[in-house]
Amino acid sequence: MPDFLFPFTYLMHITHFIGRAVVTLSLPLLALPHLATAQARQEYLLTTNWKFTKGDVPEAAKPDFKDAKWQTVSVPHDWAIYGPFDGNNDLQKVQIEQNQEKTATLKAGRTGGLPFIGTGWYRRQLAVPNFGPGKRAVLLFDGAMSDAHVFVNGKEVGSWPYGYNSFSFDITDALQASGNNVLAVRLQNQSEASRWYPGAGLYRNVHLIVTDDVHIPVWGTYITTPEINADFAKVKLRTQVATPNNAFQPLRLVTEIKDAQGQVLTTSTATLAATDGQEFEQNLVLPKPQLWSPETPVLYTASSKLYAGETLKDEYSTRFGVRSFKFEAGKGFSLNGQLRKFKGVCNHHDLGPLGTAINTAALRRQLVLLKDMGCDAIRTSHNMPAPELVKLCDEMGFMLMVESFDEWKSPKVKNGYSQYFDAWSEKDLVNMVHRDRNNPSVIMWSIGNEVPDQSAPGGGKIAKRLQDIVHREDPTRPVTAGMDRIDAAINNNFASVLDIAGFNYKPMRYEQANDKLPQGFILGTETASTVSSRGAYMFPVVTAKQKKYPNNQSSSYDLEACVWSQTPDEEFVKQDDLPYVIGEFVWTGFDYLGEPTPYDEAWPSHSSYFGILDLAGLPKDRFYLYRAKWNTASPTLHVLPHWTWPGREGQTTPVFCYTNYPSAELFVNGQSQGRQTKGPSDKPQTRYRLMWNDVKYAPGSIKVVAYDAQGKAVAEETVRTAGKPHHIKLVADQTTLTADGEDLAYVTARVEDKDGNLCPDATNQLQMAVSGAGKFRAVGNGDATSLELFHVPQMHAFHGQLVATVQATDKAGNVQLKVTGKGLKPGVISLKTQAAAAK
Repeated sequence: MPDFLFPFTYLMHITHFIGRAVVTLSLPLLALPHLATAQARQEYLLTTNWKFTKGDVPEAAKPDFKDAKWQTVSVPHDWAIYGPFDGNNDLQKVQIEQNQEKTATLKAGRTGGLPFIGTGWYRRQLAVPNFGPGKRAVLLFDGAMSDAHVFVNGKEVGSWPYGYNSFSFDITDALQASGNNVLAVRLQNQSEASRWYPGAGLYRNVHLIVTDDVHIPVWGTYITTPEINADFAKVKLRTQVATPNNAFQPLRLVTEIKDAQGQVLTTSTATLAATDGQEFEQNLVLPKPQLWSPETPVLYTASSKLYAGETLKDEYSTRFGVRSFKFEAGKGFSLNGQLRKFKGVCNHHDLGPLGTAINTAALRRQLVLLKDMGCDAIRTSHNMPAPELVKLCDEMGFMLMVESFDEWKSPKVKNGYSQYFDAWSEKDLVNMVHRDRNNPSVIMWSIGNEVPDQSAPGGGKIAKRLQDIVHREDPTRPVTAGMDRIDAAINNNFASVLDIAGFNYKPMRYEQANDKLPQGFILGTETASTVSSRGAYMFPVVTAKQKKYPNNQSSSYDLEACVWSQTPDEEFVKQDDLPYVIGEFVWTGFDYLGEPTPYDEAWPSHSSYFGILDLAGLPKDRFYLYRAKWNTASPTLHVLPHWTWPGREGQTTPVFCYTNYPSAELFVNGQSQGRQTKGPSDKPQTRYRLMWNDVKYAPGSIKVVAYDAQGKAVAEETVRTAGKPHHIKLVADQTTLTADGEDLAYVTARVEDKDGNLCPDATNQLQMAVSGAGKFRAVGNGDATSLELFHVPQMHAFHGQLVATVQATDKAGNVQLKVTGKGLKPGVISLKTQAAAAK
C-alpha cells in the first residue's frame, strides 16, 4: 500500500461544466441570449430539437439525410423507459454466480423487462455561435448508452463504448465554415450486456463548448492542499492550457478564490514559461477556511482568467470545498479530525419511473430523503455517476465512492464490459478521475465490483495496474473494490493490494479479514441486501433466506434476505462492535429497474426488492430502522404493520417498533402488551428493534409509547384500523417549482378512509390530470410486479399509495394536479412555477 496516500489532506473543487454561463441551445438558432460574462468561453446544453429513431439506419450520418419523419425528442432521453414491459425483451438463460447459483436457469426481468436492446440514432442541426478562425469547438457527453459513434457533417469525430462514462471530442476540423452543420449519434445496446436496467440513448446531457484556440481544456484543472489548519489552507492549483499545435506561448493566469457571497479571499497571478510545458502551477493561501463535511457542505469558487498579453483568452470557474481525512490502522476513518463511519447506501443510476434520463430535481429528491434517514455517503454502483449527482452531493453534503466497473477481463454476462477492458479500461479510469477528482464529496475511488478476477490467475496484478492508474491521476484519494470472494481475495493477496479492503456481505468474517490483511481497517462496500415490498406483511413472521410467495412480494417485517446476504441488524452489530470497521454501503438506497431477486425466474417481477425506499421513492418500513440507527439528531418512532386485517381476528400478528428511544410500551385497544427495551443479545434484532411477537389481532388501534433513558414517556404513535376507501389525499414534496422546463414535483396520492387513515390494501385505479403551467411526467406505485406504463397518467395504487410526477414548463404560472378514482372523492393540489431568481 503506498504510504503517500495516508493521511489524506487536501482541498477539492468542482470542475463542473467549466464554470461559464450555460445556455440551452434550441433551433432555429437565429439569435443568442446575451451572456453577461466575457465571451472567451461559451457553453450550450444541446437539449431540444433532436430527431430520434429506433433501429439501425446506415445512411443516418449523412448531412442530407431526411429525418423529418423521425420522433422529435429532448435530451436527456431514455428511449426504452416507455416500454412496454415484456419478459421476452431480455430473456436470459444464465447462472448468476454472485447469487451462489449452481446451474443456469431462464430469467425474465433481470434487466427490467424493457426494450433497451438494439440501435438508436439521434440527429440535430448544430449551430456553433461565434465560430471562426482562432476558435475551437468541443462536444462533451456526460454519458451515452452505449457504444457511441459521433458524426459531424458525416465525418466520425470519435467513439466511446462505455455507456456510463463522460467523454469529449474536438469537432473543430469537422465544422462547416458556413455554420450549417449536422450532428448525428449512433448508439447500440447489446443483449446480455448488463445485470440490471442500463437505460438507452442520450440519457445524460450533451454540451457544446466554444473557446479560443488558446484555452483550458475539458477537466483541465486540479486542486490539492498540502496543508490545512484553523488559520489557513495552502491551495495548489494546476491548470492545463491548450495552444495551436501545442506551441509555447507566453501566457498569464489570474485566479481569485471567492466565498459563497462572492467576496474575494485571495488571488494569484502566474506566468507560463517555456520550461513549464502546458501547465500552470499556482499556490494560494486561503485564510480561515471553513471545512466541508456532510454537516457543513461549505463551498468556495476559484475563478481563473487566461491572458495572452492583455487579451482575455479563456475563463474557467470552479467551486471547491476544503476538508481533510485519514484512514488509520486500528482507528478507522476520520474527516476533519473527527472519527466517523460511513452511513452509506449503494444506488444504481435509474430514477425509477423516469428511467435513466438524468434530472436534477429527481436526484435532489432522492438525496433529501436519504439525508432525512441519516445517510451521509453513496456508492455509485457499479459505474461512473452523472455529474449532476456529484454536484448535488457537494452542495448537500454526501461522501461519495465513485465506482468504475462491474467487470474486468472475466465476464459476468455475455456482452459486458469485459469485451472492452483491455483497450478501454485505462481511458475510462482517466476520464472518471479527471472529471471528479476535484469534488469535495468524492472520498474514494472503486475500481470494481465483485469481479470474478478476484479468484483468477493474475487478478491481483490487474488490481494493482488499475489502482496505479488512479494513483497516477489522483494521488490524494484511496482506492477500493467490492469483494465477494473473500477467501480467494485474502489468500491470493488481491485484497492486500488495495488501499481499502472492501467486502460485500461478509460481516461475520470482518475479524478474520482484519487479522490477515495489512491495512488495519475494513469497509462494508455492500451490505444487507434485505428484501421487502412496501406495505406487504407475510405470516408467520420468521427470519428467512430466499423466501418466495405466490404474489411475488417480500415481507416488510424486514427479516428476509438472500442466500448470500443478511438483515440490517447483523451488519449493525459489527459496525458498532469493531472500531476498525469504517462503515457500510447498504444495498440499496432505492429500488431499481431489473434484478428482481428472489423472483429472477418469476415474471412479471421486473424491479428490485432491495431498496430502503421503493421504486416510486416511498419509504419502506426499513427506512425507519436505518433512520433510528443513523439519524441521531431527530427522533424516530415508527410502528409496523398496519392494523387492518379482516379475517385475522385472534391470530398472531407481531408488532415491531423502529425507534431511537431505548424502550417503548405497546397498547392494543388500550391494553398494555408490555414494555420492550433494546439491548445486547445473542439475537442482533433485539439490539435495534422493539418486537412484540405474540400480539393477537383485534380491530381498533395499536399505540406505542416511547420512553427516554430516564423512563419518561416522550413520544407516541398510533395506527388505527382503516375503513372503506373514501377519498384521495395529495401530498407534494414541493409546491413551488422553477419554470425551467425541468423541475419536478413528486405528489404522493393516498387512498384514505373518511377519517384520514391510509387504506393499506387499496388497489384503486387512479387517473391523473395536470393543467396550467405544468405537465404530467410519470407515475409509479413501487410494485415490482406491475406492468403498467410509467408515462401513462393512470395506475393502480399499491398498498394504498402511488406517486405522480409533475414537470414544470418554461412558463411561470399556476399548476393544478387532479387525481380521481372510481368511488373516491378526488384529490386536488395546487402548485406554482416561478422564474429561477424568484424561487
